[in-house]
Amino acid sequence: MRVSAEAYRVPTDAPEGDGTLTWSGTTLVLVRAEADGVTGIGWTYGPAAVVPVVTDLLAPVVADLDPDDVPAIWEAMRRRLRNAGRPGVAGLALSAADCAAWDLKARRHDVPLARLLGTARHRVPVYGSGGFTTYDAERQHRQLAGWVHEQGIPRVKIKIGESSGAEVARDLDRMSAARRTIGGDAELYVDANGGYQRKQAVRVAHAAADLDVRWYEEPVSSDDLVGLGLVRDHVRPDVAAGEYGFDLVYFHRMAPYVDCLQIDVTRCGGISEFLRAAAVAAAAGLEVSAHCAPHQHLAVAAATPNLRHVEWFHDHVRIESMLFDGTAPATGGAVQVPLDAPGNGVTFRPDRAAEYRVA
Repeated sequence: MRVSAEAYRVPTDAPEGDGTLTWSGTTLVLVRAEADGVTGIGWTYGPAAVVPVVTDLLAPVVADLDPDDVPAIWEAMRRRLRNAGRPGVAGLALSAADCAAWDLKARRHDVPLARLLGTARHRVPVYGSGGFTTYDAERQHRQLAGWVHEQGIPRVKIKIGESSGAEVARDLDRMSAARRTIGGDAELYVDANGGYQRKQAVRVAHAAADLDVRWYEEPVSSDDLVGLGLVRDHVRPDVAAGEYGFDLVYFHRMAPYVDCLQIDVTRCGGISEFLRAAAVAAAAGLEVSAHCAPHQHLAVAAATPNLRHVEWFHDHVRIESMLFDGTAPATGGAVQVPLDAPGNGVTFRPDRAAEYRVA
């Protein structure tokens, strides 16, 4: 099996930011896995430094392996990353390569990836995600109204915790505006990206009690497990975290402190580890939510019985629609899982991506 990678940096359509970070572009790293004239693809979102990890560290250790033996491929790659450090860039490389290996297997056997994994559902619930702290009131309104009133997505999320919690008044104003935009029937989610301190996060939730917020993501740093548990026990919304998990132990440690465990297939170790992390959550009585990269998640989300939803993240939806054929709409608040084409159901378009290539 041959493995290669390349990186594409796509500018955002407007400045984007959350409670603790701002950005003006997003880099997609595409991994190709090839055998017997068939190519599978997987991708992650991260720095272009992922590319040499794939080509220099991972590709050599899988070259002689049977492309059908995905568990053996995953284990060989995991072992190779020991000294590189799995969390971070190396974990992104492992994740994209594992997704590519699964896609290759499905395409070699001419079956949809979702059929190869097995399905618990054929339509995956999603929530609209954006509402960046950098948006003005009009842009936030247009985005949320588009999801709820035009596309029929009944759950949406905005970013709060602006300037690491220094702009609480604006956070509350934007939450109130979001509720006015979406009306009383849609669910309102918020994401502080770890911007608040423990009691500050509780106070914000209490101040917004009349807005019926259902989802409170990373009210404090995801590294503060005790703090997540404290907030969870003192607020009404479900507290969620987990998007920065790069290995199974991370999810095992976090599960006792949240109401819903987030997993990102492009970070956690790919489809192979996503399924194991979802089982860890199930053992703790939790549902899981797939973080970002929606079209990379569809097949594994369909295979996960305890899935709550997939994040329909504005930035990644836009990039995937630009660079791939076969992307799906989220009309009605759910996305149809690809079941009529081999593999993950999408085709990369190098002609569209060429201008954005950086590695």
